[in-house]
Amino acid sequence: MTQLPEDQVQFYASQIVLAFEYLHNLNIIYRNLKVEEILFEADGYLKLTDFGLAKVVQERTYTLCGTPEYLAPEIITGIGYNKSVDYWTLGILIYELTAGATPFHDEDPTRIFKKILQGSFNIPGYFASDIRDLLSKLLQTRPLRRYGNLQNGVDDIKNHPWFSSINWESLLKKRIKAPYIPEPD
Repeated sequence: MTQLPEDQVQFYASQIVLAFEYLHNLNIIYRNLKVEEILFEADGYLKLTDFGLAKVVQERTYTLCGTPEYLAPEIITGIGYNKSVDYWTLGILIYELTAGATPFHDEDPTRIFKKILQGSFNIPGYFASDIRDLLSKLLQTRPLRRYGNLQNGVDDIKNHPWFSSINWESLLKKRIKAPYIPEPD
């Protein structure tokens, strides 16, 4: 995967935040965020695809599903989970778009799971302090301490310094020019 400039990662990640906010307000957990499930619309904005693993959940669910490198620890352990798993995957996506690889990459799924459960990953030195801080809060192995799952919900993420340049209302209304416009077919 190609690394993207940080401002592009912010633009795309902020759209995922808005998509998750919308879904979670409907009590839907997406559960399958990964680069392969994101498409560009003609205007350069993102569109989530493949809602096959999405599920309406009031409290908790226990289904083991998703892509190994994106699985939150609570999915692996089977203790039950809620929407916080989507914010874990947001952290994985931000890392992957910025670094060009996922933080828990390994050829062996068992080693991937071990790394995830330990919360052990390296943040490259070129990551700015704000993105480092956000990742530490999204890739929190304890769901009760993970951003998006705290008292302020998604607002903790939207108000994080890494997203300070994002005008959420303008983004929602697609008033911000996308950094990349795909070529028409």
